[in-house]
Amino acid sequence: MRGICDGFIAVLLPGYLLALGFGQLAVGLISTTTLFGSAIATVLVGFAGNRFTQRGLLLFAAALMMATGLAFAGLSSLWPLLVVAFVGTLNPSSGDVSLFLPLEHARLAESATGDARTALFARYSLVGALSAAVGALAAGLPESIAAGSAASPLTAIRAMFVLYAIAGAVIWFLYRRLPARRSRPDTPRVPLGPSRGIVTRLALLFSVDAFAGGLLVNSLLTLWLIQRFGLSLAAAGQFFFWAGLLSAGSQLAAAPLSRRIGLLNTMVFTHIPSSLCLIGAAFAPSLTLTLALLLARSALSQMDVPTRSAYVMSVVTPGERPAAASFTAVPRSLAAALAPTLSGALLGLGWLGAPLVLCGALKIAYDLSLLAAFRHVKLDGGSS
Repeated sequence: MRGICDGFIAVLLPGYLLALGFGQLAVGLISTTTLFGSAIATVLVGFAGNRFTQRGLLLFAAALMMATGLAFAGLSSLWPLLVVAFVGTLNPSSGDVSLFLPLEHARLAESATGDARTALFARYSLVGALSAAVGALAAGLPESIAAGSAASPLTAIRAMFVLYAIAGAVIWFLYRRLPARRSRPDTPRVPLGPSRGIVTRLALLFSVDAFAGGLLVNSLLTLWLIQRFGLSLAAAGQFFFWAGLLSAGSQLAAAPLSRRIGLLNTMVFTHIPSSLCLIGAAFAPSLTLTLALLLARSALSQMDVPTRSAYVMSVVTPGERPAAASFTAVPRSLAAALAPTLSGALLGLGWLGAPLVLCGALKIAYDLSLLAAFRHVKLDGGSS
């Protein structure tokens, strides 16, 4: 349900802000503020994870999701929207960067070990990717509603934010069914213990990847497609639907591929070709070729999502996993938060291809650095 909501919100957000009279920079500012808020919330989860039940924190996050949807549906001024974006759960990107992520990762990590853990994270990511794809397709609903009724396009988009709030309420009731399990007794009181060094290095490298990804979150990629090719929100939603399906399919292949070549190699050697496709899309002369390159990128770029999560959980002790999930996510969120405003400014200046080229180049640099730094590290299953 969260994936469906994230899918249509990421596509609708730029159109909604443009309909409210804001420009490209405002789209970047909202995305930046949202990601900064997610980073701060993730930090708090890292410190509070050993003091509260995971279910209690998830219930709080679901309540926050309800409030976020209602506030965005009712507000029209930039500064109030920025405040809600900071404290709320809005997700303008293609991946899950919200408060929910480290809580659910820590819960999942307790359920399996080794290759089974990788497969578990792959299934988790697969459900999220498929749901986000369906949600992106639902981004065409406001245009259909406006065309078939007396409602304005702006009112129809506001209704989607109300739907986001309703989903938050349903999620709250679903989380209530989870057992109220506290952290294990052997969990260290400090956020990180013996694995602090390796987690710090991973977090710094992940932040480079996240900054690059923040240059082209789904809301900004939608804005780029609208500006360069005049794509409608409904057509953009259809594109992100197929892109999401390809991403989901790639995550099915992540677990068996990682068993064959290792987690690290799967992360790196599927990521680099996807970045080359992105750079190529910046220079493609037609919409058809551009979309083909972006779809090829989607078929490869998300294989590192379940493998990265499994990799982090495999290089730390069991008691450190909640903190490791949180503190590898924090720099990612902070770094990603810096990028959308820069990307929005570049688009506003008319440098339409710059965010794509910069994103691809930085991701390639990250992949090569990750491989060089961790190719000899052994995991809890004995592989690298």
